[in-house]
Amino acid sequence: MIRITEPRFSEEEKEAVLNILESGQITRGEWTGRFSREFARYVGVKHCFTVCSGTTALFVALKALGVDRGDRVVVPAMSFMATIDAVYLAGGEPVVVDVDRFYTMDPNQLEDAVKRYRPKVVVPVHLYGCMADMEAIMYLSEKYGFYVVEDSAQAHGAEYGGRKAGSWGHVGVFSFYASKNVPMGEGGAITTDDDRIAERVRKWIDFGDHPAFNFRITEFQAAIGTIQLRKLDERNSRRRSIAEFYTRSFSDYFDVPLERDNSLHVYHLYTLRHAERDRIVEELRSSGVDARVYYPYLLHEIRGSEHLPTPRAETFRKEVFSIPVHPYLTEEEISFVVETLTEIVSSGKIIS
Repeated sequence: MIRITEPRFSEEEKEAVLNILESGQITRGEWTGRFSREFARYVGVKHCFTVCSGTTALFVALKALGVDRGDRVVVPAMSFMATIDAVYLAGGEPVVVDVDRFYTMDPNQLEDAVKRYRPKVVVPVHLYGCMADMEAIMYLSEKYGFYVVEDSAQAHGAEYGGRKAGSWGHVGVFSFYASKNVPMGEGGAITTDDDRIAERVRKWIDFGDHPAFNFRITEFQAAIGTIQLRKLDERNSRRRSIAEFYTRSFSDYFDVPLERDNSLHVYHLYTLRHAERDRIVEELRSSGVDARVYYPYLLHEIRGSEHLPTPRAETFRKEVFSIPVHPYLTEEEISFVVETLTEIVSSGKIIS
């Protein structure tokens, strides 16, 4: 099976882990501080705090911005369920809006939701590695006075307008789960350029004069993440190269991913659309190509939350599927994916 994701680690990561074991400093040491500094520098912000998961990062960000019982938080219809779960865990009340043709939050409907619900926070999700229209969203933030938390769990290194994911909003949150473009097994981060927000974040994750949690990562995770971060741009470039080949190959058969103007898509997932999605996925998997659906649900469907009409997302969730695009694919594997998928849709097996 050609896997849809495949984290790989070199002798450099192995040596770092062994050195940590021999040192006895397995938490809150040199690597943890190094990763925070290097990731903040990479994103282009002053502050980065590491936590144990992306879900935790979003929860802490919301609490640091004052979200509490009854506060409205706007999220897009398409995302992993953690996006809406973190809102509930923080005590907020989510409001779901539709997505645009890039699978990210629709700024036009966002404005309608803001006028109606007056949210405290808006959480655009940079889905599949494509950044949301942050210029439009930040304009609305200035106009109506809400905070913006970028859910950048799938967008390490993505750019819009020359700025990296996690540097546009008041806060950015990341995941370093095993499948991410920067994998460390588990882990998350909170980024901000605002000193006051940074201090509030710190109070949620450091014991002191404020009730806090132990959300720390280990030195092992930080070392792996630091080394993986240094390889990120090269690997994102490889993802983009594979994606460009896929797009040329599949544009006659599928709705292919779109790239927003003045942006850099990092293709955490390469996602196609087709009306016969389920049958195509079944055929691909039986042929040895790992294909998956991200995601077969909409956030308001699984949690019963308030929502505006979501016709675009309702269509997309029935049609989207993702194929392998990780940077370790061989040329032979890439060719096999293209030939197999093209054969499925052109041979008469699938009638659209």
